[in-house]
Amino acid sequence: MRCVIANYAFDLTANEVKEAMSGVKPEPITGPSVRIGRRTYPAMQVGAVVTRQDRRDFTAGEVVRAMKRLGFTCEPAPAPASEAASLDPVAAAAAALGSPADS
Repeated sequence: MRCVIANYAFDLTANEVKEAMSGVKPEPITGPSVRIGRRTYPAMQVGAVVTRQDRRDFTAGEVVRAMKRLGFTCEPAPAPASEAASLDPVAAAAAALGSPADS
């Protein structure tokens, strides 16, 4: 299937993408992701491996659109971790440690 990523046309098949990503360790997911086989990869990592282009040359949206057309499952960026992540460091530490016990 013809896919356009970073203004370049690529003739990709699902099997070619699977082969290119086999043996590649997934990076931590911070944005949109693509499920290939049993692994979930960041969309930007998939784009870099499959197109052999620098990650600055394309967007995650282009990769997600192409991978969806090839039949892969794509997920949006994960939601922020929790309420504690939005607290300042001292408040986060206090929340994690809890209050002192009354003896």
